[in-house]
Amino acid sequence: MTLRPILLHPDPRLKKVCDPVSDLSDELRVLADDMLQTMYDAPGIGLAAPQIGVTRRLIVLDCVKEEGAAPRPLIMFNPEILASSDERNVYEEGCLSIPDHYAEIERPAGVTVRWIDRAGDERQEDFDGLWATCVQHEIDHLNGVLFIDYLKPMRRHMITRKMQKLKRERARD
Repeated sequence: MTLRPILLHPDPRLKKVCDPVSDLSDELRVLADDMLQTMYDAPGIGLAAPQIGVTRRLIVLDCVKEEGAAPRPLIMFNPEILASSDERNVYEEGCLSIPDHYAEIERPAGVTVRWIDRAGDERQEDFDGLWATCVQHEIDHLNGVLFIDYLKPMRRHMITRKMQKLKRERARD
């Protein structure tokens, strides 16, 4: 498996709407495995293909955080939200493409998601709590939406300026 470099905001590839996966190839399965490894290494609980420069509808996530608990990696091709709860939750969200910046974001507390798994089988599951927040955050990436897009313009602009400075500093190193 290969660790993939994670794009940093602002990058135009993070704002593109991704193409559906029409044919599940071995190449895409390897990409999904690489994404999981990259996510765990970062460390994060979710990663979307556009964050590594691939504009395909593919996300990976694993929200198991309890010490000693077995990991539950999920690979989702073409994930779509079928239903959202009326109840809302607020979580402090971060993003591997916007390191060291966090904000409280309100989203539906529960969602029903349908996707194609690594084996090519259609799956459907209800998610709540952190899992619901994470899957919505990652699906947003597939639609060119970042968590900072939910913030007020001044705060979003401030984070973007800090990210531009970080990218300049990293380019010099």
